[in-house]
Amino acid sequence: MNKVSIVPCSDYSSAKEAIARALDLLGGLENVIGPGDRVLLKPNILAASPPEAATTTHPAVVSAMCEFVLNAGGKPVVGDGAGISRPGTTAKALKVSGIEEAALKAGARVVNFETEGFTLIEVPEPLQFKKLYVANPVLEADVVISLPKLKTHELTYYTGAVKNFFGTLPLKCRKETHLLGKRDLFGEAVADIYSIIKPDFAVMDGIIGMEGNGPSHGEPVKSGVILASRDCVSLDIVAAEMIGFDPLKIPTTAGALKKGFGNQCPVVVGTPLKEVRKKFKPSSGGVSMAPPFLTRNLGKYYTIYPRINQMKCTHCSACYNNCSPHAVERLEDGSFRINEKKCILCYCCRELCPNNAVEIKKSLLATLLTAKENLFQKT
Repeated sequence: MNKVSIVPCSDYSSAKEAIARALDLLGGLENVIGPGDRVLLKPNILAASPPEAATTTHPAVVSAMCEFVLNAGGKPVVGDGAGISRPGTTAKALKVSGIEEAALKAGARVVNFETEGFTLIEVPEPLQFKKLYVANPVLEADVVISLPKLKTHELTYYTGAVKNFFGTLPLKCRKETHLLGKRDLFGEAVADIYSIIKPDFAVMDGIIGMEGNGPSHGEPVKSGVILASRDCVSLDIVAAEMIGFDPLKIPTTAGALKKGFGNQCPVVVGTPLKEVRKKFKPSSGGVSMAPPFLTRNLGKYYTIYPRINQMKCTHCSACYNNCSPHAVERLEDGSFRINEKKCILCYCCRELCPNNAVEIKKSLLATLLTAKENLFQKT
């Protein structure tokens, strides 16, 4: 039976106590961690954002989990790889997010996936990729724990415990998965990653979440919970439902269930789900699910694409360096533009732009159709 614990927590000053309660409701970490086990704690460190931006897992959650791992006899290792393809990005993100300092003070080792190397691994019963490169610290760990942030996502609607492991891939592999170009295929690719790692536990930072244009440019929202589970898929099902989404329409959850992971009906322990529900605003972007024949025939009346706001752009090259189909083009004057004919609407440019300079432009018809899709995928 897959259980998900829910514990109210109104402020990060009470995070440690709330996490302790959430762990106790599931039997504690002692049943997961053995003496001397190397425990990899994988927070969400998408970009160099301060804790108050709600883009990354809060350092208070990371610190508390390091302490609980030590108390259980394990050796905590905190690591991730940021999403922007530029030397030093992860190192900067670890510092700016406060995660590095919090982890070190708590007695953990901090690793940078960018510099620790990757190993090519065969994917069991693959849905999209037969082999994938995975960060060595993850493969070397005896126990892997996901520490996601509760956020909306422009491509996958919601991002949580399963999607968190996308950060274990090198950036080249991440670009290849985005080239799949469709939500369901991308979800299957993330499920392939999950099937290699097979995490042992998950604790979600839902004290302050992000709604709207997540995972990096949405708005912080007080959601006031800590969620935990020994099964990442079950946690994602409960968390997605909690913020107003149909959990079975989340591509990463659907992909994981397709591969035989998780349970569609996990059991909630602790605070009942109905008492902590908070409807999050969905993202305004993402890949349109309208039938191709319809969009082709509508032609110029149905358009949706990202555009660079030149007034906000600082020419940092984040969009250019991270565009899988090379749709972002550098012009002679050093500015950038997005070639609509090459764009696959994965929105990596938008997600990784540190200045929020990539905007979504839609025709009226596209605005109406995508608004209907957002309503359809919610409960």
